[in-house]
Amino acid sequence: MPFKPGDAVHVVALGKAVVREVRQRGRYLVELKGRSIVVAESQLSPRESPKRGAAAPPFEPPDMTSGSGDGRAGVAPTIDLHGMTVEEAVAALDAYLNDAMLASLEEVRIIHGRSGGRLRGAVHGRLRRIVSLRGFRLDPRNRGVTIVML
Repeated sequence: MPFKPGDAVHVVALGKAVVREVRQRGRYLVELKGRSIVVAESQLSPRESPKRGAAAPPFEPPDMTSGSGDGRAGVAPTIDLHGMTVEEAVAALDAYLNDAMLASLEEVRIIHGRSGGRLRGAVHGRLRRIVSLRGFRLDPRNRGVTIVML
């Protein structure tokens, strides 16, 4: 694999980024403008390393817990956000949706639970800001689950 963690790269149509993690099947977790996204190797090209002494900010991967099931390319069709704080849930949701889109899933389920509604509100707020989604709705059989059409 031509890239390794810490390498400075350019992501096609998005800009400068830093590789944070090498994943399976030619995918990389990169940090781009303060966000972490997963991209295919074909979307990356090398760029000059940052200036000496300028260390990249420390990176903590999100704690993502996905449900069981066989999704395409190893991505489960469900993510369970129970037990996470709102911030952890939104970070896990972003990473999960990115993986699901790269795996060409058409629909995913986000389990946020029914009580309180804080996670559901945060999840729906985040989903409203993602323009590439076809839509989302609460599961009519379980109000603690949101169905997302990718």
